[in-house]
Amino acid sequence: MVMPYVPGFLSYRELPVLVKAYKKIKDKPDLILIDGQGIAHPRRLGLASHLGVVLNTPTIGCAKSHLFGEHAVPGTKRGSYALMWNGRDRIGIVLRTRDNVKPLFVSPGHLVDIRDCLRIVLKATARYRIPEPIRYAHKMAGFRAKSTA
Repeated sequence: MVMPYVPGFLSYRELPVLVKAYKKIKDKPDLILIDGQGIAHPRRLGLASHLGVVLNTPTIGCAKSHLFGEHAVPGTKRGSYALMWNGRDRIGIVLRTRDNVKPLFVSPGHLVDIRDCLRIVLKATARYRIPEPIRYAHKMAGFRAKSTA
């Protein structure tokens, strides 16, 4: 059965395929970057969080658009960020990965914290807005991510 896309419930549609693919990987990764939300999600269980819990693997959510939480606008330079909040709880960052481009919405998935997210996502974004592992996955899957420049 194919589950239709329902906003806020992406992981229920995508998780079975991701787990199946993960099981086929011989050398398991130390960390997984997900094109989706981590705890910056209305139920604190975006695709990155859900997958990380199921696999017991560190995960980070790197979304191209805002789903949940309050935040200020970060500065225009690479590395500028603003915290995302749900009430008094920090749930992620709005991170500028290149000068003068739209920021990413980055949040911990599983077994990482916000400092880890900032450090790792900045290291993974050298030339483009989107982290290289996610860009490469999009390329291999045969589609181009929106606004990757």
